Amino acid sequence: MDILDKQPCPYCGSKDGLTLTEDETEVPYFGKLFMFSMKCNACSVSISDVEAADEKEPCRITFETSSEKDMSVRVVKSSHASINIPTLKMSVESGNGSEGYVSNIEGLLTRFEDILKDEKENTEDDEDKLKAKNLLKKMWKVKLGDIPCKIIIEDSTGNSAIISDKAVIEKLKGKK
Repeated sequence: MDILDKQPCPYCGSKDGLTLTEDETEVPYFGKLFMFSMKCNACSVSISDVEAADEKEPCRITFETSSEKDMSVRVVKSSHASINIPTLKMSVESGNGSEGYVSNIEGLLTRFEDILKDEKENTEDDEDKLKAKNLLKKMWKVKLGDIPCKIIIEDSTGNSAIISDKAVIEKLKGKK
């Protein structure tokens, strides 16, 4: 792992608050990945991304969970990827602070769960609180494998993947 410490921050102007890291890892059935992160101690900006060593084509990956075992399926998500979970009526678009990461299906769902928990705690609207509470219950059932859940990742760079024989990969021509 390469670490550059005490770098100038392009966001807040701190002269030595930024730490840059770069690491590489091999993901079975996907290949070599480079993982990058940037974190500033002064302004708390935190950005991360992943990039495949080999150039990939734009793609759409669809995966449907059917059991608790599916929660351990490996997920690679680049900052250029959008995620859509129709079962939960939730999505995140690429860009605008979207981070790249390597996780699993449970970790991906937990990221959405954290957003729901925050919304539930910080809203004054009783109807919004109830919606968040119901979605959290549904998500819990998805994690237990009681409710099937479709997850769709679209990536214009092709740097994302769901590593499973159940994943359906569609190449997207002309989306770069």
